[in-house]
Amino acid sequence: MRIFVAGATGAVGRRLVPILVAAGHSVTGLTHRQAKADAVRALGAEPAIADGLDAEAIHAAVAAAKPDVIVHEMTDLKNASDLRAFDKAFATSNRLRTEGTDHLLAAARDVGVKRFVAQSYCGWPYARTGDTVKTEIDALDPDPPAEFRRTLDAIRYLERTVTGSASPEGIVLRYGAFYGADTGMFDGPFVAQVKRRRSPMIGDGGGWWSFVHIDDAATATALAITRGKAGHIYNIVDDEPAPVSIWMPAFAQMLGAGKPFRIPAWLARLAAGEHLVVMMTQARAGSNAKAKRELGWQPAHASWRQGFAEIVAQQGLGKNAA
Repeated sequence: MRIFVAGATGAVGRRLVPILVAAGHSVTGLTHRQAKADAVRALGAEPAIADGLDAEAIHAAVAAAKPDVIVHEMTDLKNASDLRAFDKAFATSNRLRTEGTDHLLAAARDVGVKRFVAQSYCGWPYARTGDTVKTEIDALDPDPPAEFRRTLDAIRYLERTVTGSASPEGIVLRYGAFYGADTGMFDGPFVAQVKRRRSPMIGDGGGWWSFVHIDDAATATALAITRGKAGHIYNIVDDEPAPVSIWMPAFAQMLGAGKPFRIPAWLARLAAGEHLVVMMTQARAGSNAKAKRELGWQPAHASWRQGFAEIVAQQGLGKNAA
């Protein structure tokens, strides 16, 4: 098949493209910077250069590639390390989830693309009631904190638009919190903050999280291209959802750090905002049962415990590290 990966040099894209090439597909990799064209070629794909928010440029790139499938992995996470101003940090990503999705879908329909697979998120968007581990049919949060609202609106828009598309057939993947080399928890200041005990436990740490190793996310995406059911959503997460009160101290121990300090929710609410308190005390995780059943996916890193420890060892981040 001819597959167009939008966001080919992003966290998922740069793992996904080689998988698709190795499977014999002809891949075009979209990036918004000419300077990254060589990186796309090194992955085995033909580069296409266009801004995901430029409708005309996107249409031209898709028309030139004539793909059978489009995979939408476009995000902009360069300002996402400070989550206190959450909606501001994800502002461009939210435009890519709305305007960018519209541009790609419009081009897909004009060119006759058959399938459209798009990235979403599994975790805090779920309603903060009922079971701590949610399935794809469970409701999203009807009344999120103010800092989450624009981002959740963009997620709802993407999911509704993509799953409602019949031509091309739309499929949505809700990824858990990414981790892996140079991404997610291991990219940026978080490791240093944990090692210095500057990332405290908020309240009871009762918020539940789902993680996924970035390589497993890419493998699931490749499977969804051929096995995903039209109009369906899949949680792409590992086998062990966990509350913050479990995973954060475990991570600190792997790094050779002391247990995180604990601060009351009221103080964190004043210092960092209601949304971060919600993430740490009320968030819900996701079940991967549907993805395993329908996509035939088995994460190589079945638990964040295994995956975190592997990366800590590989990167020398443990107790004796400089």
